[in-house]
Amino acid sequence: MTTAIIDYGSGNLRSAAKAFERAASENGIAGEIVVTSRPEEVAAAERIVLPGVGAFADCRRGLAAVPGLEAAIEEAVIGRGRPFLGICVGMQLMASFGREFETVAGLGWLPGDVVAIDPASSPGDRALKIPHMGWNELVPRTPHPVLDGLPAGTHAYFVHGFHFRPSDPAEIVASVDYGGMLAAAVGRDNLIGTQFHPEKSQMAGLRLIANFLQWRP
Repeated sequence: MTTAIIDYGSGNLRSAAKAFERAASENGIAGEIVVTSRPEEVAAAERIVLPGVGAFADCRRGLAAVPGLEAAIEEAVIGRGRPFLGICVGMQLMASFGREFETVAGLGWLPGDVVAIDPASSPGDRALKIPHMGWNELVPRTPHPVLDGLPAGTHAYFVHGFHFRPSDPAEIVASVDYGGMLAAAVGRDNLIGTQFHPEKSQMAGLRLIANFLQWRP
């Protein structure tokens, strides 16, 4: 079993790969973790992980700039139904559009858009700092195998100034309260995404990664 962590110039790939390797080792999960930008390796992988740090538009263009990569991801994930995990901006890229300074089309896998966190919309929280950075509590919304073992009260590590607003609220798997309830994890079918960083979320993150490596949607 090979898990491909996509290298398209965005994300802390070293820390992500180390977290996946540790989760696999500690849970006796066989398989290879590869960091790759090669379409043929992505097409052959059993699981796909798309990290992302920075601006939506930059990440989207970075992904499109690698010849054949986006098509290979689309075929593996949408065409063949391989389990997919998007992390931070990697999760946001599943949206229809990102509206960070400019409107840019996303992958369009989960209808919705990515918009700025707006403390002004919540009068009691106008002093909130943007970006949302640090540990915050997950609020489970819908049971999901990848979030097994992460009950209400679990804390995860966030770094983001924009958030994914799905068109269908039923696709929000977990929320986080930051000037209002925001999507902390979204999912449908073989797709799962986390706004927080599992690779920075210590034991909770390792649990989630191990769940993903064993998930058979």
